[in-house]
Amino acid sequence: MEGTVAEGFEAVADVFARQLAAAPGGGAACVYFRGQPVIDIWGGERNSAGDPWRWDTLSVSFSTTKGIVATLLHQLAGDGVIDYDAPVHHYWPEFRAADKHGISVRDLLTHRAGLHDIRRLDLAFDDMLDWQTVTSRLAAAPADHSKAPHSIYHALTYGWLVGEVIQRASGQSLGNLLEQRLTRPLGLDGLYIGTPEREHHRVAELLMGRAPGSPRKPLTLGRALRKDASRLLGDSLAALSQIGMAPDLSTFVGTVHVRDFHPRKLAQPAGLNAVMPAINGAFTARSLARVYAALANGGELDGQRIMPARHIDVIGEQQVDSLDRALYTPMRWRLGYHQPFIFGLRRPQQAFGHFGYGGSGAWADPKTNLAVALTVNAGSGTPWGDLRILRLGAAALKAARAQR
Repeated sequence: MEGTVAEGFEAVADVFARQLAAAPGGGAACVYFRGQPVIDIWGGERNSAGDPWRWDTLSVSFSTTKGIVATLLHQLAGDGVIDYDAPVHHYWPEFRAADKHGISVRDLLTHRAGLHDIRRLDLAFDDMLDWQTVTSRLAAAPADHSKAPHSIYHALTYGWLVGEVIQRASGQSLGNLLEQRLTRPLGLDGLYIGTPEREHHRVAELLMGRAPGSPRKPLTLGRALRKDASRLLGDSLAALSQIGMAPDLSTFVGTVHVRDFHPRKLAQPAGLNAVMPAINGAFTARSLARVYAALANGGELDGQRIMPARHIDVIGEQQVDSLDRALYTPMRWRLGYHQPFIFGLRRPQQAFGHFGYGGSGAWADPKTNLAVALTVNAGSGTPWGDLRILRLGAAALKAARAQR
């Protein structure tokens, strides 16, 4: 393990070191407290050849991407360019088709737009590489509000829905906005949604639960998620069934089912080049932590303001109380973020962020002025990461509270 650890946060580094020893692959962790980096560490292997993880290694971080996209939208909302309660078709006229005029931007951010079932779009992986193909099919598709007013996790469609609103409202591409509104002001070393080819050499191979050097096995995203969700949530699902709330895993699988798609394709050239704003962000832990550190610190970091201070309470306010009808977990959705899961501790009430399939994640807690980020390249296949980010976050929160 390499990097730096501030006094009082040694326990966080110990948790990360144990995780490196116990899991395949590698990763990086970065923690900011009161606007200062207190953990910036990395280690393990970034590919099946055993090459070491470097300080600048990028990792495809799946749904962690959603939180960055939400942050871009909130910046535009803070500028008065986007109104959360405006209908989506106000910015994207074609979206009004199939009687979707009542769907608001807030509905997109809280997974209540009824466009979760990507199977209805009849997409193959190659279709996902083309922005216009996906957004035109979403604009034409009818919404399914059969489970309203509950949220249904829009695992893949979220990115194109929110991303298209951002692009239509701003008149700029998502990549340009990311560079202008986050990367340059915060001096980030790796934050991409659509990774330029010049940076591909930095991207870690996605090992996805296999030890380096082991043979590859065919895997689809839907099968992997269904298998891991069933394994990790078996007891919870059984308990829900007993009280008459048996979840339908087909709803969950419907949010991720695309032909010819498995997770490792996202770290290959075509998957990296495309813009898929729900799943293919390639980040360093340091860059993620700096974004969330600014949000934890009233919207400002190192003298650079990325969001009005008054807006932080707005974006972190809980919007949904009920169990998500695809994840069957109390996600406590905010506007584009969820309340972070913390292992062994009560969730910090004002915290918000987003975890990703495979183990990555990042979150901010304005109350303690704490930001936590983890990137990995091999982990459990659940939409909310795995126990590593939960344990790392708990250690960071304990250390921060001890400093007060």
